[in-house]
Amino acid sequence: MNLKNHSIIALGYFLIIAFLGVLLRLFHVVDVPVNFKHIVHTHSHIALLGWIYTALTTLIYYAYLREKPISKKYISLFFFTQFTLIGMLISFPITGYALFSIIFSTLFLFASYWFFGFVNKHISPAQKSSNSFRLVKVGLWFMVLSSLGPWALGIIMNTLGGASIWYRTSIYFYLHFQYNGWFIVALFGIFFYILEQHNVDVSKKLFNKFYWLLTVSIVLTFSLSVLWAKPHIIFYIIGALGAVLHLFSFWCFLKILKPIKLGSFFSKQFLNLLILIGFLFVIKISLQLVGSIPFFADGIATNLDLVIGYIHWTFLGVVSIPLLMFLQYFKFIRLSKITISLYVIGFFLTEGLIFYKGYIRWRKENLIENFDLYLTIASFFLLISIILIFWVQLKIKFFKTVKSPKTS
Repeated sequence: MNLKNHSIIALGYFLIIAFLGVLLRLFHVVDVPVNFKHIVHTHSHIALLGWIYTALTTLIYYAYLREKPISKKYISLFFFTQFTLIGMLISFPITGYALFSIIFSTLFLFASYWFFGFVNKHISPAQKSSNSFRLVKVGLWFMVLSSLGPWALGIIMNTLGGASIWYRTSIYFYLHFQYNGWFIVALFGIFFYILEQHNVDVSKKLFNKFYWLLTVSIVLTFSLSVLWAKPHIIFYIIGALGAVLHLFSFWCFLKILKPIKLGSFFSKQFLNLLILIGFLFVIKISLQLVGSIPFFADGIATNLDLVIGYIHWTFLGVVSIPLLMFLQYFKFIRLSKITISLYVIGFFLTEGLIFYKGYIRWRKENLIENFDLYLTIASFFLLISIILIFWVQLKIKFFKTVKSPKTS
């Protein structure tokens, strides 16, 4: 089993969603002969379940299970998961939410439960007690918890209907515990795994404080996902408390890092990306805190561009950049200074334009002329950077195959 191939497959999904992202931008510039909503569903599902899930589960398997005699069982799980993803990739563009796409989405949920059980069954007692796996395990529990959202959707559609506030709440429940729970907490776990591999001594008291603040804050900040419904003031208070605790958890994380000489075992590129991710994470938490204020919460609820900007900030920045960074650290992929720079430029250009549009809509002013064209061009930067990243991996794999066909 070659986990580098799994990483290339994950990057393939990343490339597909980048292409679909550009396609969605083109809808506002030229006539595109496909169904917009169907492409949106494909884009969102393959982003979360194709790119992030495949890359993250590959990292978790490598970190904790690669030395155990279970590779054949994992291969079965991996290919079943890919079967469900390919099914979604084919069915969503054609039918949108319909019989086959729902079947494949449901099968994916079972695949994720399989992975959850697989990891917990084969993890050793020593690994279970490590700081890193404690975080990964919480992340996995958040993944399972998030699945309650999709299960609830079917019941809600058949009883209350799509116009019910519970319909939208179920979607946000799923997204919140995917983005903020499963993805981010597991990524913290992978980072602490790397520190453990370098025998870095971390204060148990400080880590426990970080661990509990992070976990509790994620649960509490779900309140921010229901403020669009203008609930009781207590939900605003809970959301604000969660955002503050989230900020304190990151402060604890920085205190953990302070005495560690990261430059002794991390490359300059890794450290630069780490600083960038820290900046993106602080902005994300700050946006959560601002979003807990009733005045801003009410405005954001009706401003789709600000919501999309926040989701992309988290997905393309806070989650995807550390994924790329970790995949390179473990030598699954190779990133050049040019490709990662192009990616970061494309990220900030698209985010700047999306938030600009949200701000202008908030002010009820007119956008600059040809705005949609500029946003499409900015999205091309992201697409080109991911094409180059993907191409480099294929190029490396091709030359290795030519050089050593017996081991390919």
